[in-house]
Amino acid sequence: MFRAQQLYAQAARASAPLKIKDVKVIATSPARQRWVFIKVLTSEDGLYGLGSANCAYLCWAVKAALEKHMVPFWIGKEVDRIEDLWQANHVRSYWRNGPVTNVIQAALDSALWDIKGKRAGMPVYELLGGKARDAVPLYAHGSGNSAQACVESVQKHMAQGYRHVRIQMGGYGGGGFLPRGTGSRPENGYAGQAFDEELYVATISKLFLEIREKAGPEVKLLHDVHEHLTPTRALELAKRLEPANMFFVEDLLPPEQIDYFKQIRAQTTTPVAMGELFTHPHEWRPLISERLIDFIRCRVGMIGGITQAKKIAALCEQFGVRTAWQEGGENDPINQLIAYHVDLTIPSFGIQEDNRFPAIVHEMMPGAAQIRGGYLYGSEKPGLGIDLNEEIAARFPLIDDARVSDWTTVRGLDGSVVKP
Repeated sequence: MFRAQQLYAQAARASAPLKIKDVKVIATSPARQRWVFIKVLTSEDGLYGLGSANCAYLCWAVKAALEKHMVPFWIGKEVDRIEDLWQANHVRSYWRNGPVTNVIQAALDSALWDIKGKRAGMPVYELLGGKARDAVPLYAHGSGNSAQACVESVQKHMAQGYRHVRIQMGGYGGGGFLPRGTGSRPENGYAGQAFDEELYVATISKLFLEIREKAGPEVKLLHDVHEHLTPTRALELAKRLEPANMFFVEDLLPPEQIDYFKQIRAQTTTPVAMGELFTHPHEWRPLISERLIDFIRCRVGMIGGITQAKKIAALCEQFGVRTAWQEGGENDPINQLIAYHVDLTIPSFGIQEDNRFPAIVHEMMPGAAQIRGGYLYGSEKPGLGIDLNEEIAARFPLIDDARVSDWTTVRGLDGSVVKP
């Protein structure tokens, strides 16, 4: 790390303070995604940094907030002052720790780290303290509509080199749905597939016992409850899964019920991960400091970027909690890489989520990380190690969410919404 500081200081001394000259907001939808990136241009010709303000379900709000509020605030600021700018952005909107403000904060933070790495001539992870591991292990996403299909999915990913496999029975809540029109329902009421938590607990606990028996002891098994359970049923599921020797069970409860992790911790040995929906320190701080979870599950871009993630990882180290950043789903290659650079440098690392991108995304974003044998590898280029082809991005203008995000809306037999 000292060598990195020397190189950076040599580069910085040779020029006047480097400032933000302009910021391009690049909104694009390759492969039907809804991504908003920024390109921070500096007062040094040709030197720029990239960041992601990824909030897919509020992408238009993010774009407008960047263009109308934040970019004018950034112009003229010194790019070297990453921590200072992080703090200034944090209070810029007065109300803070929301999804829109956090991803915007992460975008600038990531771009500034990218610039700093390029000036130093080395990858960002070197500026964060250097490698604590050779590569970043990932967990794969497996699924199936039957127990046997789930077993085969686990075995397929093991053959590809993965040691960690998350299994869902057909999707979030799978194994707990009553088919459309079945079950006892109100007259003229909701007729779609309905979630039943008792059915879910019975089905999923039985599923993982069968997977463990057939797939053997080597594979590390994960499962995402996706906050669908009440506290009592969440505890019951965790207890039933003890014989399956889980690596972790994720998001047993919605964020509003995190106080119940005290009871869960006291009554089961099943490791738990929590935090996919977290945006505020008051959510993750007590779970970590009271040792109520085993893995913190935030998305790096949704908590404020590299600067905040390093602080959370340091807190985890003090209390024996590990990281498992949520970098799958609709996330993008820049966010995948900022998590990667943090992961390489922290002793509290646990696992990172797998995310693969189609060929057009790799063409648009040269230097995107590669996955080989269950591990994530960066490009080793200076900065974040990734670039953005604006011409290709422009071919895919930002689209509306045609699904109106209804995949998050699960309902019970009486028609009421089941969280998240």
